[in-house]
Amino acid sequence: MSKGDDIEERLVNFAVRIITVCTNLPKTPEAKHIGGQILRSGTSPAANYAEARSAESDNDFVHKLKICLKELNETRVWLKITHKSEIFTEAKLKNLLQENEELCRIIGASIKTVLAKEEKTDLNNTTE
Repeated sequence: MSKGDDIEERLVNFAVRIITVCTNLPKTPEAKHIGGQILRSGTSPAANYAEARSAESDNDFVHKLKICLKELNETRVWLKITHKSEIFTEAKLKNLLQENEELCRIIGASIKTVLAKEEKTDLNNTTE
């Protein structure tokens, strides 16, 4: 399995876990609203990452990865709100928040790697 496949699989598994959390939220108006937000932001990174893997350029790749990162960051905030509003206990969200943080670091590192490569290429092109 390639590194990209592994990241995509982790994002898919994260999305499945998000769906499970949303399914188990109480049926109150507040929980339904928060659940909808978490469902949208927590499942989209997997699809956006799949799109990034078939990007047409490095710029397109970075753009799509940045969308993944934004969605993961939004999900983290909604999960924290879920905990602080006592809709779910921290124990139930701890592993999910940890995976969210790890995925943010991985995606962020990927963005930095591509941008550094582009910068190096630009420097080489200007010195020739």
